[in-house]
Amino acid sequence: MYIALNNGVKIPMVGIGTFKSKAGNETYNAVLSALKAGYRHIDTAAIYGNEESVGKAIRDSGIPREDLFLTTKLWKSVKDYDSTKKAFQDSLNKLGVEYLDLYLIHWPTTYEIVRETYRAMEDLFYENKIRALGVSNFLIHHMDDLLKNCRVIPTINQIELHPRLQQYRLQQHCEESGIFLTSYSPLIRGEAFEIEELQLLAKKYNKSIVNIIVRWGIQRNIIMIPKSVTPERIIDNFNVFDFELSDDDMQIIRKLNTAKRYFSDPDNIEV
Repeated sequence: MYIALNNGVKIPMVGIGTFKSKAGNETYNAVLSALKAGYRHIDTAAIYGNEESVGKAIRDSGIPREDLFLTTKLWKSVKDYDSTKKAFQDSLNKLGVEYLDLYLIHWPTTYEIVRETYRAMEDLFYENKIRALGVSNFLIHHMDDLLKNCRVIPTINQIELHPRLQQYRLQQHCEESGIFLTSYSPLIRGEAFEIEELQLLAKKYNKSIVNIIVRWGIQRNIIMIPKSVTPERIIDNFNVFDFELSDDDMQIIRKLNTAKRYFSDPDNIEV
């Protein structure tokens, strides 16, 4: 299942996440298993340290590059135009590809740094080295400043989003500019498996709790990137296209929202 971004580029709604996947065999085997299972969207980042392993899995899969959607991210230590271009090329070299489908600013820093790094990303976009631009962990005020100063409207804001932090207001704000959300940590660092309402829904639909959460995101037009390094779970996590949650069950999940963060607050990180 694909959706079209605001520049017409199509992105698969379910991808394989690689956060905390160890470089080497762990990441390689996870990505290769995902590609064999039908995934066509891979999400990594420079800070994960596993871009080389992701690239090797892509090459060894035998799947044409143009059939894949590959995302990586610019780390917050990169703070100027030239360093952004260098960091981008470093990621490209490690991945062993000639272009990226999506490049994200990993965390907001100061408005000035974001404008400068994004300006370099825009030039890379115009050089046809990146098919779509985006950001990660941006709150409404970060988005507003970038939108006032950019030439290329971001396509994606990748954020912490799960049943305990549902981000409806941020989603509405982004959608007003044609920006989609991507959910990271949809399983709430494992806490999702302990939530009774999700257990009951999994039983009702004869699906896993991961399936329920991923399907919930899809029905909200949110791109989901569940992470696993176990081949059986990677395959099962992708089993979300043969059922639909009812409106009543979507409301059951909505009531789980506590607005609790399990990762850093974007307004309180070191610059």
